[in-house]
Amino acid sequence: MSIAVCPGSFDPITLGHLDVVRRATRLFDTVVVGVARNAAKNALLDADTRVEVARRALEAEAETAAVRVEVVPGLLVDFCRQVGAAAVVKGLRGGADFDGELPMALMNRHLTGVETVFLPGEQRYAHVASSLVKDIARHGGPIEDLVPPAAAEAVRAAVAHPA
Repeated sequence: MSIAVCPGSFDPITLGHLDVVRRATRLFDTVVVGVARNAAKNALLDADTRVEVARRALEAEAETAAVRVEVVPGLLVDFCRQVGAAAVVKGLRGGADFDGELPMALMNRHLTGVETVFLPGEQRYAHVASSLVKDIARHGGPIEDLVPPAAAEAVRAAVAHPA
C-alpha cells in the first residue's frame, strides 16, 4: 500500500491545497495531510483549528473523505517514517515555489530516502496563497472563493477577535 504525506502550514487551507490533495488521492492508496508548525511563520489559526478546518474541508468531498489529517510534531521526515509514507506530495504554483521546495525535497531524501512528488497547481488557483487570504480577510475583502467554507469561517472569526 502506498502512503503519501501532503504537508503544509495550512493557515488556512485553500482551494489550491484541496486540489493538490484531491489529485494525490488518485496517485496513492493513502494520503495524510500533515499540518506543520512553521516557526518562521506567524500563524493566524492555532494548530488544532487548522487540523479541524482541514478535516471539515476534506470530509465535505467524497474523493477526499478518507484523507487523514494529523499534526506534524517535528521534522517532516520523522512524521513520514511514523505514518509509513514513501512520498511527500507538494503543489507548485510556479518557479518560485519550485526554488523553495527543491532544497527541502533534496534534504528530506538525504535524511531518510523519502521522495517528493511535485504536482503542478491548477492554473485557476495559481494566485491563491494563504498569506494573501489572511491579508484580504484582515481588510474585510472577499475570501469565500479562495478557501473552503470552514476555512472562511475560521479566518473571519480569527481576524474579528485577534489573540
